[in-house]
Amino acid sequence: MKIAIVGASGAVGQEFLNILENRPLPIDELLLFGSERSAGRTYRFRGEEIAVRLLQHNDDFRGVDFALVSAGAGTSREFAETITKHGTVMIDNSSAFRMDEEVPLVVPEVNAADAKNAPRRIIANPNCTTIQLVVALKAIERLSHIRRVHVATYQSASGAGAAAMAELEAQYAQLGAGEEPTVSKFAFQLAYNVIPHIDVFTDNDYTKEEMKMFHETRKIMHSDIRVSATCVRVPVMRAHSESVWIETERPVSTEEAREAFAAAEGVVLMDEPAEKVYPMPLFLAGQDPVYVGRIRRDLTCENGLTFWCVSDQIRKGAALNAVQILETLI
Repeated sequence: MKIAIVGASGAVGQEFLNILENRPLPIDELLLFGSERSAGRTYRFRGEEIAVRLLQHNDDFRGVDFALVSAGAGTSREFAETITKHGTVMIDNSSAFRMDEEVPLVVPEVNAADAKNAPRRIIANPNCTTIQLVVALKAIERLSHIRRVHVATYQSASGAGAAAMAELEAQYAQLGAGEEPTVSKFAFQLAYNVIPHIDVFTDNDYTKEEMKMFHETRKIMHSDIRVSATCVRVPVMRAHSESVWIETERPVSTEEAREAFAAAEGVVLMDEPAEKVYPMPLFLAGQDPVYVGRIRRDLTCENGLTFWCVSDQIRKGAALNAVQILETLI
């Protein structure tokens, strides 16, 4: 099996390498691709030094079975035909094709079968906030259809890339030294702050990030579910958190919900509030599952439940989900 990583030097590209290194996949050859800035760099994989090739419109993907792509929506759109023209299946981490009717949007724990029907040989990876949400929702959907979801996200700096993480660290150091903080990657200073603004605002005053959660959840779950989201950037380095309220067709008890979460694929139950056991990003960064806790009845809705979930958005929210799609296909 021949695999390519496009965007190998980025945060998700590096996570692809880490995950593939430790998964029992029969990889005979790995190719790495990147921009002019990263071309020529070398990375070690299974005892071999592999140089990053410049991504170009040529035949470099001939013979490649799968390409894991995380280089931005513009690059994905520009190079999709180049990557797939010889039969390569492109698993794309950008927003470029997520809502394309001919491109399946896949979270393996939820809709793995959709990956088998990809007429354009492109499979899209959902947005990170959507991925952890639907993994958790699937457990409850098995008990009773979910009519609506309200969700507030608490998204870490790493969701905006390595430079954003560095900026957050620098801001704390600058403020500690009595200096003006550098503000570049975010609309405002993130240190000692929360910013209720991720991505650009749309005509309905929701941001694109929030509307992604509405549209992507419906496509993945093949459902008429309605999602209203408020996405917030918080001064956390890595791993996103979400506070979720759901309304189901019939009442679902907290005991049923706990049992469903405990049995769900890709979910780890952490719900012992009396013992201060609940998911927190500080302790769960770098882990694979979606962690769920704080499960309780919604006091405003007879058929309502609320819970809290945490997941590493670089792993399950990006690289791991794409690798799991690849594993589903092979």
